Amino acid sequence: MPNQIARTGRMLVVTGQAASATSITALLEAHGHTAILAASRDEALARAAEHAPDLILLDLPMPGQASLELLSALHAQPALRSIPVIVLASASDRARLLRAFDAGAVDCIGKPCAPEEMLARLHVHLRLKLTRDRLEQVARERQELVTLVAHDLKNPLGSVLFACEMLGLPDCRPERAKRYVQIIDESAREALGYIRGYLQSQAPAEQDAQETARRPCASLGETLRWLADRYELQLEANGLRLHLCAPQPDACVAIDPHALRQVAENLVSNAIKYAASGGELALAAAPGAPGYWQLRVEDRGPGVAACFQPLLFTPFKRAQQEERGERHFPWSSGLGLALARQVVADAGGQLWHEDREGGGARFLIELPEVACRPDCG
Repeated sequence: MPNQIARTGRMLVVTGQAASATSITALLEAHGHTAILAASRDEALARAAEHAPDLILLDLPMPGQASLELLSALHAQPALRSIPVIVLASASDRARLLRAFDAGAVDCIGKPCAPEEMLARLHVHLRLKLTRDRLEQVARERQELVTLVAHDLKNPLGSVLFACEMLGLPDCRPERAKRYVQIIDESAREALGYIRGYLQSQAPAEQDAQETARRPCASLGETLRWLADRYELQLEANGLRLHLCAPQPDACVAIDPHALRQVAENLVSNAIKYAASGGELALAAAPGAPGYWQLRVEDRGPGVAACFQPLLFTPFKRAQQEERGERHFPWSSGLGLALARQVVADAGGQLWHEDREGGGARFLIELPEVACRPDCG
């Protein structure tokens, strides 16, 4: 089972006594654990930094050094803070055992100790630690999913909000009302489609092997026309002209068509937010490197500041442009470009940014070319 908690782990054994090192290592390895030995404070910290263990077993006292200071040093390391430290010490040295608990040990085993008892107590803490790791992983995955869903819903819901605002204007042109209603309908269905897709991705399902093996295919011409149809009125409302250059004849690339729309939508919505009124947004397709095609989104806005460009595709980083008199967008998470680049990379392509001569930004999506098929979206 994929979620089953492992029964063995990686254990760092810190001891300055050769006999203890040999016996403890043999005991652990005989029961399937990996034992890493360290004979000093510095060696223990270095070994743990190389590959964080699941448990730290500290055999006290350590010759020539303050043993509990070593325990405190191990426990104080950020990367080791959550790793259980179990102390081995003489059962008669009660004061040392109590100080070990104060220094951060989760358990103290008195010496001498039967191997069966030592293993039983180690296994309890190992299961607790691995269970906690698994719960933290599940929590991270759920948070990532929530963040992803929220981001993907932002564009279609933004289109719904735009169309509603336009319909509510007293001077809304009657001939456009039908198109605004259509945008609301299409965007709401798109949002529901995302939700349905995420729900289905969380449930176990068997897919047809032949369908799974078929390479995805997206039409650049269809994608550009869809973007123009969806965003032309929003661009106009923001004082931007749309220039569309679809490939003739059509070209197709190896990516799911819905994924390509999502990535391109993110670039277009960024241009709407940041491009200056009165400018132009160009959507075009052009040959890229041999065997690749590009989808380009170009604007004449303020561009991306040179100091921010190294962070452009870093999650949760946003350009701060308020001091330049531009609009502020509190709903922007700074996650879109990072997700977009990952989606494109997963499809075998690249996404990058270039400054435009004369001002503005150019974003390029480059993907492997495939032969167009009737089912290319």
